[in-house]
Amino acid sequence: MPSGVDGVAADVNLRLADQVAAVAAEIGATPGQVALAWLPAQGEDIAPIPGTRRVARVEENIAADTVELTDEQLSRLSALPPAAGDTHNPAQMRMMAR
Repeated sequence: MPSGVDGVAADVNLRLADQVAAVAAEIGATPGQVALAWLPAQGEDIAPIPGTRRVARVEENIAADTVELTDEQLSRLSALPPAAGDTHNPAQMRMMAR
């Protein structure tokens, strides 16, 4: 389990991930593609900048540009609560605070 995420938070986050995966399954996409397709719908000032070390992920991310989410799917995704728990451990937080 990542540092800063307790068992309850991990359970909450797994349920959130399951809901994103369900939307992905509906449209034949990956959860990552769904996330990348959802972001621009959050406003004109939002631009996803995915990072990866693998060519396969670059290709997957590029393919997200063809993913179209329905209004209902966008609403379902937007209604999800934020992820639970800390996303960075204390050492990482100190590095970002510099």
